[in-house]
Amino acid sequence: MRAPSGYLLAARYRLIEPVGRGGMGTVWRARDELLDREVAVKEVRLPLVLDEDLRAELCARTEREGRATAMVAHPSVITLFDVITEDDRPWIVMELLRARSLEELIRQEGPLPPRRVADIGRQVLGALRAVHAKGILHRDVKPSNVLVTDDDRAVLTDFGLAALEGDASITQAGIVLGSAGYIAPERVLGDKASPAADLWSLGATLYTAVEGRGLHGRRTAAAALAALTSGAPIPMEKAGPLAPVLRGLLQIDPAARLDASARPTRCPGSPPEARPRTRSPPRSGPPGPRRRPSPRSPPLRRPASRRSAAGGSTGPSRGPRPR
Repeated sequence: MRAPSGYLLAARYRLIEPVGRGGMGTVWRARDELLDREVAVKEVRLPLVLDEDLRAELCARTEREGRATAMVAHPSVITLFDVITEDDRPWIVMELLRARSLEELIRQEGPLPPRRVADIGRQVLGALRAVHAKGILHRDVKPSNVLVTDDDRAVLTDFGLAALEGDASITQAGIVLGSAGYIAPERVLGDKASPAADLWSLGATLYTAVEGRGLHGRRTAAAALAALTSGAPIPMEKAGPLAPVLRGLLQIDPAARLDASARPTRCPGSPPEARPRTRSPPRSGPPGPRRRPSPRSPPLRRPASRRSAAGGSTGPSRGPRPR
């Protein structure tokens, strides 16, 4: 049963109104009455098939994950403030962002330009690299779990399904966590979640953003898997320069998939990262006598050709083209 508006969680967080709902619970706008600030509270809804011992283990594991995720300092990872167990279920308290989900953005604006999608993907990829380095798997990367601010800062949120590597309490119950259309093929087949599975979900998310539709429409996970393994090429009509990256992320074989730890976070088509110019170090030793530059003869001028008179450029090069 969902908590009512006005509910006071842990004698501290007052639930104001729901701002999002999903298969694993409800996200509330709430007020931290101790620090007098607004926060987001995820009310996690546990599967009904879990017995009492497994529910208790899941609550304890969520608290451990919360502590681990709170230690990840990355601009594209949602900031976690608190994890609470109350009413036999976990609650996750995090920063409240004034942003739209990528799902809302696609619904309101339609397919997004490849360059913009590439920049969003670069940020989310950086977030996944940061959490994977801490041994945390997201398990549910999808458009509704990527928040995009007005200045296009992308933030990966909703770690309600995240699982520390080596903890198999959920998989022992035979439950596959994730969303149809965004869950990696190997996980549909029952394999263990992995960083590669998160990357496949990222690829499916970016595909939806640039094409304006899901990879396999509204098919179930099993039907989507059958379509993937049929050998038919993935249709890409609007991806443009992003297509090679999407194909690399959406490889059926996890071993053949793009590896976030071995590749740069900038996708083709995204703005290049600024690199500071380096200057040559000063020469060591005492300064020598200054030399006057030798006088130069005026450069020889070639007669203008017909092409230059018509507007063609015959002047000196303006330097290398920006990369």
